[in-house]
Amino acid sequence: MSEDSVVAQTVAVAVAMSANQYNLTYDVLSFSLATMMATTIFLWMRVPGAAERYKSALIISGLVTFIAAYHYMRIFNSWTEAFAWSDGVIVATGVPFNDAYRYMDWLLTVPLLLIEIILVMKLSAEETTSKAITLGTASAAMIIIGYPGELLRSDDNLNSRWLWWAGAMVPFAYIVQTLLVGLKDATEAETDPRVRGLIKMTQIWTVLSWCTYPVVYLFPMLGITGNDATVAIQLGYS
Repeated sequence: MSEDSVVAQTVAVAVAMSANQYNLTYDVLSFSLATMMATTIFLWMRVPGAAERYKSALIISGLVTFIAAYHYMRIFNSWTEAFAWSDGVIVATGVPFNDAYRYMDWLLTVPLLLIEIILVMKLSAEETTSKAITLGTASAAMIIIGYPGELLRSDDNLNSRWLWWAGAMVPFAYIVQTLLVGLKDATEAETDPRVRGLIKMTQIWTVLSWCTYPVVYLFPMLGITGNDATVAIQLGYS
C-alpha cells in the first residue's frame, strides 16, 4: 500500500469521525481478534483426538485462524494508533490507518482454507495436488486483482473500482463453481453419510461467508461514502 494511498484513506476517515463509529469498529475488531485466538487454541488442542486423515486439515484450520488473529491484531493496533480522544471527540493522530493487513491476511488464509477442504475429500493424490494448485492460484488472483480497487474510494475513480471488482469476480466465480459443482462427485464419493453432510455444509458455508466480499466491496459504489463507508467496510469484512 503506497504512503499516499494510506494517508488519503486516513484523511477520508478522519473527517467527522463520530464516537459511535470509532467505538463500534474498535469493538468489532477486538471481538474478531479474540474469536480467532480462541479458535486457534481449540482447533490445535483437538488434533490428537482427530482421525489420522483429518489431522492435516485440522492443523491447517488452526493455522488459518492463527494468521487471521495476527493480522486482526495489526489492524486493531493500526486503528487505535490512527485515532485518539481529544476533548471528547475523535481526532486523527497523523499516523495512517493501514487496512492493507486485511488483504495480506486473505492472501495467505484464503488458499489455505480451500486446501483444507480439498484435504478432507476423497480425491487421489494427483487430484488433490491439482485442485489445491488451481484453487489456490485462483484465490490468490482474486485477492491481488481486488486490492487496487479497494484503494479507490472517491467519486472520480469509482468507475475504475468497478473494473477491479469485475476482474476479481472472475476467479471468485470459478472458486464458487468448483466448490459447489466441480467437486460434487468427490463429495458424493464419501461413504460415511455424516462426513459427507459435513463436507457439503462446509462447502456451502464457505461460499456464503465469502459472498460478503463482493457485496462489501460494492459499498462505495452504492452511495455509501466517507466514514460511513469506512466503518461499513470494516464491519462487513470482519
